[in-house]
Amino acid sequence: MVVVAIDGPGGSGKSTVAKRVAAELDYAYLDTGATYRAATLAVLLADIDPDDACGVIGATSAIDIAFEDGVVLLNGADVTEAVRSDRVTGAVSAVSAVAELRSAVVELQRRWVADHGDSVVEGRDIGTVVFPDAEIKVFLTAHPSVRAQRRAGDAEAAGKEVSDIERSLVARDDADSGREVSPLRPAEDAVVLDTTDLALDEVVAAVLSEVSAGN
Repeated sequence: MVVVAIDGPGGSGKSTVAKRVAAELDYAYLDTGATYRAATLAVLLADIDPDDACGVIGATSAIDIAFEDGVVLLNGADVTEAVRSDRVTGAVSAVSAVAELRSAVVELQRRWVADHGDSVVEGRDIGTVVFPDAEIKVFLTAHPSVRAQRRAGDAEAAGKEVSDIERSLVARDDADSGREVSPLRPAEDAVVLDTTDLALDEVVAAVLSEVSAGN
């Protein structure tokens, strides 16, 4: 089984790149960020403060998160759009910093890949924590202003000022890179690609080249 781990901060292009690479290779694709967003949605629906670690653990201890053909399911309900809401985006860093939750979610992600075989897995700690022995590890980055411009084109960012998006991205970077559990950082053996001045096709080609070299 081959795992292509693609990590990076928000707006670095990892989701778009990972989907393209998975399609090119005919591999399964897993957006691990959606698992944490689904858990965060469960916390919010239970009216739990995202900063209340004990409350987060209680609200997520018995939930069922699944993925089917790009659809995110929470307890059997389609929450694909709901997990991209502003409320979830604003709370996901706090929820995903809870060690017990991360441990459970990581096991879920590993089981998913074990069930689906060769996979492109994207997130923020894939190469360092979830699949530290992945054959291919890529860490995508880009200047915050460029990442904000990219996010501004997403449907979920419609109507938002680019400057506000950039501030939100930088705040998320600080929260994710500064947390004690699974901080956002490149694996020591990851290939770091700065996508600031690269077109999507160039980034996809670079990742596919790494896959070819690794295999």
